[in-house]
Amino acid sequence: MDQVFKALSDGTRRQLLDRLHEDNGQTLGELCARIDMARQSVTQHLAVLEAANLVSTVRRGREKLHYLNPVPLHEIQERWIDKFESPRLRVLGAVKRRAEEAMTDRPTYVYVTYIESTAEKVWDALTDADLTAAYWGHSNVSDWRAGSRWEHVRTDGSGIADVVGAVVESERPSRLVTTWAAPDEEGQDDKYSRVTFDIQQHAEIVRLTVTHEDLPDESARADVASGWPAVLSNLKSLLETGHVLPQEPWLMPTR
Repeated sequence: MDQVFKALSDGTRRQLLDRLHEDNGQTLGELCARIDMARQSVTQHLAVLEAANLVSTVRRGREKLHYLNPVPLHEIQERWIDKFESPRLRVLGAVKRRAEEAMTDRPTYVYVTYIESTAEKVWDALTDADLTAAYWGHSNVSDWRAGSRWEHVRTDGSGIADVVGAVVESERPSRLVTTWAAPDEEGQDDKYSRVTFDIQQHAEIVRLTVTHEDLPDESARADVASGWPAVLSNLKSLLETGHVLPQEPWLMPTR
């Protein structure tokens, strides 16, 4: 938390967060174009924001995209704001969100977690049908080759897939990109969202970045914002301890 407050204490860094809030997923060049500062200085400010986990990065070919990570800000809000002024601030926040929804394109959600494991084991946890069944409640079924179909299949023996899509990129163990749609919307390009898993090894830990793009609206973004942390916490527990959490985390009440 000290790193977060330090990062937020500088006006330029707050400006960078504002720019990412307006248009998430910008390159360094795009951010520099909107801030009157040398490229090296902007890079140093972004490094402070990354160290505080306020900004996460995703590689797209030669480009490095920067995303706002709202988790530390949410923790500050819960610790220092909500318990004092929660009812009135929720109303104000709802008004602000509605105004912003009218001005933005299809929303994107980014989640970053750190796991004591290897990149290969994290990859297998995302793609192995038995492992996904253990921590997700669904089996992810595919041969995981670029262009192949994939299914998110229930584990109750019904064979029903609740999500279908295609494998866009498959680079074991570092990057997996898939499209997502409901089965009855398969083939309708405008109905698909896109999920990217970026897996980066650092010594004995892995940074897993999940980017869920092209969501239809803010309601869908809210759904994935509650779903992804629950699923990935279960994955993290499985890889680090050998067992999933004692209860399904996505069934935990929000309040």
